Amino acid sequence: MDPAIALLIPFTGSILILAFGKYPNLRDSISVVAAITSFLAILNISTNGVNSESILFNIAPGIDFGFKADPLGLVFALTSSSLWILVSIYSIGYMRSLNEHAQTRFYFCFGMSMLSAFGIALAKNLITFYVFYELLTIFTYPLVAHEESEAARSAGRRYLAYLIPSGASLLAATLLTYWLTGTTDFKPGGFIFGDPEVIRLIFILFLLGSAKSAFIPLHSWLPSAMVAPAPVSALLHAVAVVKAGVFVIIRIVYYVYGIDLMRELDLNIMLGIVAAFTVIMANILAIGESNLKRRLAYSTMNQLSFIILAVSLLHPYGFLASVMHIPFHGYMKITLFLCAGAITAIAGKHDVFQFDGLGKSLRFTFGAFTIGAIGMAGLPPVAGFISKWLVVLTGNVWAIAVVLIASVLDVVYLFPIVRNGFFKESEENYNEFGGYLNAYMIIPLIITALLSIVLFIMPGLMHISDLATMALKEVWGNGLS
Repeated sequence: MDPAIALLIPFTGSILILAFGKYPNLRDSISVVAAITSFLAILNISTNGVNSESILFNIAPGIDFGFKADPLGLVFALTSSSLWILVSIYSIGYMRSLNEHAQTRFYFCFGMSMLSAFGIALAKNLITFYVFYELLTIFTYPLVAHEESEAARSAGRRYLAYLIPSGASLLAATLLTYWLTGTTDFKPGGFIFGDPEVIRLIFILFLLGSAKSAFIPLHSWLPSAMVAPAPVSALLHAVAVVKAGVFVIIRIVYYVYGIDLMRELDLNIMLGIVAAFTVIMANILAIGESNLKRRLAYSTMNQLSFIILAVSLLHPYGFLASVMHIPFHGYMKITLFLCAGAITAIAGKHDVFQFDGLGKSLRFTFGAFTIGAIGMAGLPPVAGFISKWLVVLTGNVWAIAVVLIASVLDVVYLFPIVRNGFFKESEENYNEFGGYLNAYMIIPLIITALLSIVLFIMPGLMHISDLATMALKEVWGNGLS
């Protein structure tokens, strides 16, 4: 199957959402159908079309605007498309139960955001990547500012204030790369060459261009964006935006620079220091945050920088950890955000100190949250354990120490929510399945929680481990050790 088909589906779905915006049931059904169809198309490519290409047109000598379904990109595309299905279903219950305004705009922008995510995942080169990376910023901005309150508008302005200059940095790095090499095509093992100081500068520009990964100090847009509806938070944290940020780092390190050049210029050390600092500081900041979604935002910063840390190790197990943590974290973190949204929609509560006894009436919601929390801490039997264990297998002592400290801190700020929800008393009682709209929210979060466990048992689900291994062999060749 042509990789471009994977982008045509969400584009068509988004246009139909606009066309039938006056018919809510049809509009919402189109969103779900587009999500399912996109996932099936990408799954088909993962089965029958790995490394298939689609060139739309030529931009300049050595630059095609096109797509390539390589193993690394397909891991990201499968993660995004599969989660889109569940978020689409969840959104119906959430948006309607809270009687949210501008729902047609919401679903349109969500669909176009997914198109952008697929474009990032399947981009053949840096130019195509940049175009969709910027489109993702454009289409997620209305979602961040969806509430149209002063807080939402402020969050939207901050979102753009960070990500527009970041995009400019990515473009500058891309153009300098083309100036040096005459190409921007991704190549396993890297392709950039030239003066070491220029190459270092370009790497810094690429790093600044990955601000969507929310490492410190380019992070404050992420907690601020938590004023958005819960499905948007899920999109930002689990499905597309922040994953695009760490995905660009994986691409740059292994498909533009390569292992040898990264080591020669000590760029991996710079990357590792940034990642380790963010992992620890994000967890410390999370401990002091009482708003659940903002606490989860800092948790996301920690988990993203764990991926960057694994990348910086330049080790086969570190590579596998970074690639496989994209879907693993996606399912675990989306579970937590869907739970946060359900608690808000059903109980009207946002603050973790208000959750005492809620687990006794919101059993499935807090049960799912427990699974997500276990996964964040890297404990079995949830998929997050696999990623952290792979880092342990690298034998890098300082990275292992960072992971262990982070896991302890994860327990400190996530497990008390579970304890208070289940073991403290409350006079309040809520009907978790009170009406069909609640079911639209509860069923998806149960599914994501269960899949977080299934991926621990079967990491080959949706070809994830197979694709990660294929990508590993592309990058390391016969030098695996």
